[in-house]
Formats: sequence, structure tokens, C-alpha cells
Amino acid sequence: MVNTVICLDVQGNTYEIPVDELQWRPSSYGIVIKDNKVLLSKQFGDSYDLPGGGVDLGEDPKAAVVREVKEETGIDAIDPKNLGVENSFFHSAHGNKKSYHSILMYYACTFQGGELSTDGFDEYEKEYAEIAEWVPVDSIDVIKIASTVDFRPYIKQAAQL
Repeated sequence: MVNTVICLDVQGNTYEIPVDELQWRPSSYGIVIKDNKVLLSKQFGDSYDLPGGGVDLGEDPKAAVVREVKEETGIDAIDPKNLGVENSFFHSAHGNKKSYHSILMYYACTFQGGELSTDGFDEYEKEYAEIAEWVPVDSIDVIKIASTVDFRPYIKQAAQL
């Protein structure tokens, strides 16, 4: 039986964490493309992540991605279609400093409307995140990502839909 796992933070640092200290965290992330630009959350100064986050207990992952996109960006996204699932052992070096065994679900979503906003940020997001940006899809290979999983292949997949 595994007693510890290696967790990563968004800076690539490693942490050896006892398995019994991990938090279980299914999460949903939205890929919204409009006018050949993808909606990304700017975090930690010069890095980007997809809008998304934890699925609440009892919440459908598709409903979670719609909610998370709205909270983190102000944008209304609809019709989530699952593109894939990844596994991550993640350490939150910011915020609550907890470590997670996370299952990340990636959804292509349709832009419905809304305006970019930070109004839905929680207390942790106010510390490290900035207003979301529409980033040209053809420039995603050169952006710095703020995630333990490289989500850029899912953006490319969504851009082909």
C-alpha cells in the first residue's frame, strides 16, 4: 500500500504528502472559445489556467463547470461537452495550503454572453487571480500555465469542434 504521494504545486515544486492527508477533489474546467480566442484565468502574475474548480458534493460536473466559468470570469457558458479527464496530485502552495488527489474534467463550452469580471472571486482567488482574458488560440503554446496538468491539448481539441 502507498503511504505517501508526490504532489506538485503550480510552480513545479514537489511535496511528499501522506496519503491520509490528501483531500479528494473532483474538478471541472471550461474551455470557451470565441472568435479564435480562448477564455483563460490570469493567475500568479504571468500565468494562465482554465476557469474551473471543485465540484461541490451533490453537484453535477457539467453544472459545476458552468458555475465556475461564471464565478471566475463573469462569462456565461452553456452546453458543456466532456473532452477528457486527467489525474493530479496537487499541493496548494497558496490559499489553504492543503494537498489534493484531484480528478480534472475538461469541457468544451459554448459562449452565451456576459462581460469579463472578478465579481465572483472567492477570498483565495482575490489573492492570486486577475481578471480573465481572451487569449488567441494560436498563442497558447507560449503561455505559462498555472496548473499541474498541461491543459493546452484540450484547448486544441476544442478549437477543432
